Amino acid sequence: MKIGKAQRSGTTGADPAQPAFFSTQVSSARRFYLDLKPAPRIPLAVVSGGCEHCVPDYAIHRPTFAFYSLEFVLRGKGRVSLKGRSYDLEPGSLFSYGPGVRHDIASVGPLPLVKYFVDFSGPEATALLRSCRLAPGNVSRILLVSELQTFFDELIRSGVRGSRYAPDLCAALLKCLAIKIAESRTSLNEAGYLSFATFAACQNYIQEHFLELKSLAEIARQCHVHAVYLCRLFQRYNQQTPYQYLMRLKMNRAAELLQEPGAMVKQVAEQVGFADSGHFSRVFKASLGLSPTAFCRLH
Repeated sequence: MKIGKAQRSGTTGADPAQPAFFSTQVSSARRFYLDLKPAPRIPLAVVSGGCEHCVPDYAIHRPTFAFYSLEFVLRGKGRVSLKGRSYDLEPGSLFSYGPGVRHDIASVGPLPLVKYFVDFSGPEATALLRSCRLAPGNVSRILLVSELQTFFDELIRSGVRGSRYAPDLCAALLKCLAIKIAESRTSLNEAGYLSFATFAACQNYIQEHFLELKSLAEIARQCHVHAVYLCRLFQRYNQQTPYQYLMRLKMNRAAELLQEPGAMVKQVAEQVGFADSGHFSRVFKASLGLSPTAFCRLH
């Protein structure tokens, strides 16, 4: 049994150790695979999973797939064709496919897809997908994007960690994921799509322009939404304020820049939009638990 094999892939060439079905059309990816030939008697076996940052011209065309698969769009826009029917993809979109289901997936527009996926098999696989109304070949959409992202991130961490408990832990997390999807779908039906569509548009704008944006007022002005309403949307669908979300994006980028050889705190602060390096250091420590200097010493 293969347990906890991790892969980080780029756009240049395929790692010969990774499964052939892992796409090379990515700018970066965090992926794992467990047993690629799980025993048929295992009720639910997670085969692989991950998060892929797709290239702008990402396009996948498959007449079938060896396993059942659930994919979740975190950012960007695209289209998926399942059984000959086409659907738009945007943040919060979920779709599934499996053996005998033709699927074509592509990025659309200037912001490429960033999406999670989990592949699995077993006698309980189709029942699990039906429990969240995502039988193979179906598309859905959920509200609580950040909450679902948490489940996928934990699934990846558990798979990459590769302990002897990884197969059972990943299978349990997949079941929890299906329950969370079912819960989120119910919330969406009750709330309607309009407010979520506004939230998703504002979130996308922040993701695309977080390096230039500096305040809640600026976000609201650029998104043509009142600041109070914007805060309500983010508290409802993201469990944080838009300013907190903006700072999280900035600090994540700052952490990446600080890992580069010769990185200087003042220069990194300027690159993520802070004129005052002292203010940057305080926000960085509040977000990540370490000062920029202490963070640099870890690498």
